[in-house]
Amino acid sequence: MALTLKQQLSSPGGMLKFLIKYNTIFIFLILVLFSALISDVFFTSVNLSNLLKQVSGIGIISIGMLIVILTGGIDLSVGSMVALLAVAFAILVNIFALPIAILMTIVIGFGLGSVAGYLVAYQKMAPFIATLALMTIARGMGFIYSKGSPVTFKTYGGLFMSDFANNSFLGIPNIAIVFFIIVAGAFVMLRYNVFGRIVIAIGSNEEASRLSGIKVNKYKFLVYAISGSLAAISAIIVASRTNLGSPNMGMAWELDAIAAVVIGGASLNGGRGSAINTLMGVLILGLISNILNLLNVPSYPQQVVKGGIIIFAVLLQRFENK
Repeated sequence: MALTLKQQLSSPGGMLKFLIKYNTIFIFLILVLFSALISDVFFTSVNLSNLLKQVSGIGIISIGMLIVILTGGIDLSVGSMVALLAVAFAILVNIFALPIAILMTIVIGFGLGSVAGYLVAYQKMAPFIATLALMTIARGMGFIYSKGSPVTFKTYGGLFMSDFANNSFLGIPNIAIVFFIIVAGAFVMLRYNVFGRIVIAIGSNEEASRLSGIKVNKYKFLVYAISGSLAAISAIIVASRTNLGSPNMGMAWELDAIAAVVIGGASLNGGRGSAINTLMGVLILGLISNILNLLNVPSYPQQVVKGGIIIFAVLLQRFENK
């Protein structure tokens, strides 16, 4: 019989176990409270809107990263793919109609992710090596196709996307709404869809999944393709915000995405993680940057703080497992 919340908290060590289990939520709430105490402008609509705009691009690729990590893999190429795909979208939107440019960019992202998926699933290449190689290739291709310079939007379709990316609906930035929709879709897929349950099963025990008849290679291939597709959506959003595509976009975003997933409680060994917790991890990283910006702290110490948060999150996971 399941224990009630009151019984869990009153049991020996119950409060500590409860705090560790929901550590992501508590960290998020503490950061929100701290932000409100140190700055009068934190809860202003302008600051909250900026916060959501800043995390949406990284947030979308973090969902793709989560799906890959759930299988026990890793995707180091997403940041570089964002750069290449942002350049590709800027070029395509200047040539084709907007819907065609969006579709073609997502197809290219799917194709790039498929390359990594093929190498990992069918050539048995280590995910770290396969995606590291693709990361280098994608960044280089971004510089080649852009000739080292940003590609600006010059057509109505590009200007429409720029207007969309920088405006809001009911006070919520449009790009944040896109991010939340993707989080909701990932939540439903992982919690209630067969595909999501199989992905988690593969990460929990790949050999048992294979022996039970699951086509492990197919699903491992697909998660990288999905990650590439989400990188394309992120690239479209990021490029639209700035009205250009640049090969310098997405620098180290793969590390922020991994950090968000880990802070959200996912295991790098696979088999454990959720879309909602990854959303919380993304918001925690955004809050850290926002707090330090409000305190006028330079960007370099922010990396130190993020690293410390990651170590803390991983240690909490190990303590919970024990």
